[in-house]
Amino acid sequence: MSEKEYILTLSCDDQSAIVATLTGRLADFGGNILESAQFGDGTTGRFFMRIRFVCPADKTKDQIRHALSPAVARFDMRLNLYEADKLPKIIVMVSRFDHCFEHLLYQIRVGWLKAEIVAVVSNHEDARASAEAAGLPYYHWPVSKDNKAEQEARLQELADSTGADLIVLARYMQVLSDNFSKAQFGRIINIHHSFLPSFKGAKPYHQAYDRGVKSIGATAHYVTADLDEGPIIEQQTERVGHALSADDLVAVGRDIETRVLAKAVKLHLERRVFLNGHRTVVFE
Repeated sequence: MSEKEYILTLSCDDQSAIVATLTGRLADFGGNILESAQFGDGTTGRFFMRIRFVCPADKTKDQIRHALSPAVARFDMRLNLYEADKLPKIIVMVSRFDHCFEHLLYQIRVGWLKAEIVAVVSNHEDARASAEAAGLPYYHWPVSKDNKAEQEARLQELADSTGADLIVLARYMQVLSDNFSKAQFGRIINIHHSFLPSFKGAKPYHQAYDRGVKSIGATAHYVTADLDEGPIIEQQTERVGHALSADDLVAVGRDIETRVLAKAVKLHLERRVFLNGHRTVVFE
């Protein structure tokens, strides 16, 4: 009999018998676990779990949910079930610097990142050629203080009409409004071209250069109403020396940014990231 693969994620208050009960329910309808990760946070008292499993293809998603419903009710779980072979849809937003966008395109093309870009949105025309060469619809929406609300309404309409699962700010150099950030919390990932929380704001690599740092980095995080303060998903750093100029640091940082953003998007789309207050739980 053919099988179908699913990813199950859950969170609830930490308590005994969660794993035994849930895996028992999966076994009852022929589920076979391929991958499992769990974490109990002693600080918040919350439990998080991700399971990748297969089951007979004749079992529908609704039937699986029904089979798991006693466990959900018993432990008051927040449970999500995803079809593993369904490509998540993303909207990429970019301004003038397109290196992160180009890297996402490459990683999708080679199959490392399994996703479908349904639209590219920009406040500039710089990335149009790359988007159209990849066969992607390109929306040039200039943003000013006078039309920000209107453009964000268009973005919301685009996300709704395309069924986008995630919005990726690939060096999109505009600040989203508090209302939009709150409405989309957990569904927008930004790459900050610095190792947060240090050197926030404009020209972080030049700030780092002025301070003579020995490591630089980049941070991918969820967007919140508080600028560059959202829950962190992924960070990386590189050692640098005194002989490098500020422009050299920009070049090194550009490479880090591409890797960090792609890794964060991959973790999110594979359902490996769990929001835990102002922090994240990440099953790699």
